[in-house]
Amino acid sequence: MAKAKKWRKQGPGFVGSHRLTRHAIFLCVTALAVTVADAHGGRSLAQGKLDARYTVTLSGLPIGQGAWIIDIGDDYFTASASGATAGLLRVFASGQGQSAARGSISSGQLVPSTYASRIVTDDKSDEVRMVISAGAVKELAANPPTVASPDRVPVTDAHRRGVSDPMTASLIRVPGSGDILVPQACQRTLSIFDGRMRYDLQLAFKRLERVRADRGYQGVAVVCAVRFAPIAGHVPERTAIKYLVQLRDIELWLAPIAGTRVMVPYRVSVPTPIGLGVMQATQFVSMPQPSKATAKTQ
Repeated sequence: MAKAKKWRKQGPGFVGSHRLTRHAIFLCVTALAVTVADAHGGRSLAQGKLDARYTVTLSGLPIGQGAWIIDIGDDYFTASASGATAGLLRVFASGQGQSAARGSISSGQLVPSTYASRIVTDDKSDEVRMVISAGAVKELAANPPTVASPDRVPVTDAHRRGVSDPMTASLIRVPGSGDILVPQACQRTLSIFDGRMRYDLQLAFKRLERVRADRGYQGVAVVCAVRFAPIAGHVPERTAIKYLVQLRDIELWLAPIAGTRVMVPYRVSVPTPIGLGVMQATQFVSMPQPSKATAKTQ
């Protein structure tokens, strides 16, 4: 009972410390992004586009909404998201934000080159810009700068290598040429750097679920269990970090982009001390696109 009272008392404070406002704006992509890296290169991704809309709820009450646009071409990709707080969350904080990434496609792999995000909440703003080459962060600008603290695990140059940005990381490539709605979509560990924190997400297959968006995709989603493992840039003793590390019930539901072997989040659920946080697509419209080579022959 005492523990429950503690969480109720610090509810809004916990929301702020864990940046739930940022997650609502960011469509939960930042915290629950997934890597595109795997050991099976050489196959084409094909081409496709996605136009998706999401709602974010906490204990069933709306707190955010947003949009996500993805374009995968012959030799390039772009992804952009925008969102804003809504409903209950406006009682504690209001905000809006954008995130975008672009890069090339090499041997069937998505290779990020630039990433940018900007979050504005009430009288505060958070902006990150990165230039990435071969999985290493070459340029980084974060405003305001991360607050120095003796309790914070420092981010080193080594932590900025072999990573993906959060937006590119949310595009999951399934290798091979067969069905992509398979357990292998989840079997991976994700190495992510968001400009301030370096962390791993460990994914494991959980089950298959049938989904039906209000507009667009109707079919099977692959459900992954997710475990959060902070590496650097965090303060280990913070309540929110400890809580996330102990969580075993985070779920990531993946659905395909038509015409490609790429899957992206359709639904994300994260238990919090004040209720279940859920991001879910209400619109998930994707379509295949002809390749340049095909277009030239027509």
